[in-house]
Amino acid sequence: MIEKTASSGRSGFNAMLMPLINGFMAARVVHVAAELGIADLLAAGAKSTETLAGEAGANVPALHRLLRALAGLGVIDELEPGRFALNEMGEQLRGGVPDSVRNLALMFGSERVWRSWGELRHSILTGTPAFRHVFGVEAFEFLARDPKQAAVFNEAMAEITRQVAKDLVTAYDFASFSKIVDVGGGNGTLIATILDSAPKLRGILFDSSSGSAEASEQLRTRGVLERCEVIAGDFFHSVPKGGDAYILKNIIHDWDDERSATILKNCRNAISAGGKLLLVERVMPARIDASAGHQRWTMLDMHMLVMLGGRERTEEEFRSLLATVNFESRRTLLLQGATGYSVIEATPV
Repeated sequence: MIEKTASSGRSGFNAMLMPLINGFMAARVVHVAAELGIADLLAAGAKSTETLAGEAGANVPALHRLLRALAGLGVIDELEPGRFALNEMGEQLRGGVPDSVRNLALMFGSERVWRSWGELRHSILTGTPAFRHVFGVEAFEFLARDPKQAAVFNEAMAEITRQVAKDLVTAYDFASFSKIVDVGGGNGTLIATILDSAPKLRGILFDSSSGSAEASEQLRTRGVLERCEVIAGDFFHSVPKGGDAYILKNIIHDWDDERSATILKNCRNAISAGGKLLLVERVMPARIDASAGHQRWTMLDMHMLVMLGGRERTEEEFRSLLATVNFESRRTLLLQGATGYSVIEATPV
């Protein structure tokens, strides 16, 4: 039996501060679990450490310690000493299941992210991306050269988009449009969901050749390929003309104001008269408090700084940015659900 000692009366460590100090440890544990496919190995039922080690090709004692760390984080359950089972949280680390975040875990724990965050101080002192400082190229240029990393990134973005898209089509009526252009549309998850919600709507998915590499297959699988054209290009140069709706999800937050304005200006030049611009983004509050939601947004804001030099923006900052390229912000609609995204609707002036 472990005996408790009497209190000294001193407050000791702040219980909320210590997880912030050592938070990287939990992130690494989850990342390695995703790399080893622990959740997929447990999908059929509970298993012993020895069985899992054999299937994962891992050292038995070391894997046992990893599994207990996962159980301590609530990601899996230890049913009895040395026997582990998947739970609701861990289910989301499986690949190819609804609400999976496995590729998000792989992406955030990847070497390119890990090493960039290790140089956070560089970004704070210079205001420039640590990623470029570490790797010598821009983040998207790096991905264009590495198909394996690009595939993880694209699927991670799709994992976020699946839930956001559900919330979006519930909150916003797309049936009034005739043609929508998804600028930076990735593998087609967003526009496929939008086209599903509006059977008469036609679409264009526009992205780089690496970003849209899997789009045609996604659109075919979703049964909307005949209503959606896939066009490869560079939104810093131009975007396809003729849409009466242009939607950009998680695009503007990737870039500083100057490059964001370039993308938006190209949309302004391409949009039909009376058309609408829809930015699907997180809207930062004007003042930050210590809530869990605000913590998520500010950490993502830091991530944009470290990786790309981009930023999350307040509603007023979005309004000002849009005004510089002759768009007027009409309304901001907070999507219901746990994602925290909003739709910023703007019209050309």
